[in-house]
Amino acid sequence: MNPPVVPQLSKSPAQESALPLHAGLLLLTFSTGLIDAVSFLGLGHVFTANMTGNIVFLGFAVAGSPGLSIIRSILSLGMFLVGGVGGGRLGKAMATHPTSQWLVTAALTEAGLLFAAVLVAIGFDISSGQPPSSLYAVISLTALAMGLRNATVRRLAVPDLTTTVLTLTLTGIAADSSLAGGVDPRLSRRLTSVGLMFAGAAAGALLLQFGLSVPLAVSGAVALISAALFSAGSPTD
Repeated sequence: MNPPVVPQLSKSPAQESALPLHAGLLLLTFSTGLIDAVSFLGLGHVFTANMTGNIVFLGFAVAGSPGLSIIRSILSLGMFLVGGVGGGRLGKAMATHPTSQWLVTAALTEAGLLFAAVLVAIGFDISSGQPPSSLYAVISLTALAMGLRNATVRRLAVPDLTTTVLTLTLTGIAADSSLAGGVDPRLSRRLTSVGLMFAGAAAGALLLQFGLSVPLAVSGAVALISAALFSAGSPTD
């Protein structure tokens, strides 16, 4: 006897249209790991994407802990907030446009800021933090880019794809697991997010051996690829 034919379930149109969107957001999650490596390892123990960590570092610096800078942390926080304002205004200004067009604009703007950071980082010496002008410029540009992205992703509100923070993602993995009596329908997405940020951080740490500009250039390229994926459309168009 021939084995019974098991019908293959095809993805719904909504699922199909969500694939480029989710892929783009996952790529941006990878680039967050790159940016965290650049900021923490290359710019002197400051975060420009992870503001929770940056606030903690600021507290440590205010308390006089060595190796931390109040100025760097405040600059990062301030530029992140400026980027958030810009991202919020962009979202409102493009509220009547297709979602894909809005996301492409945001991703291209992020890429432009990151490539600008590449240019100012040329010749920057990581070990000495010289020249200071390049140090502060890279902090400003990357924090601005991450603030804009966070405002955009927050408005988009795709579950478990915040691209910059994993605390709630990790909580969901545990709280919705079978051990907790759940089924965790988004387990693969959550694990992929965690894995990609880990991979981005590891890649960024390795690429820093070739200078600050290299991981920044990769993160800018990732933003461009994400923009191309977003241009394919989104389920909310």
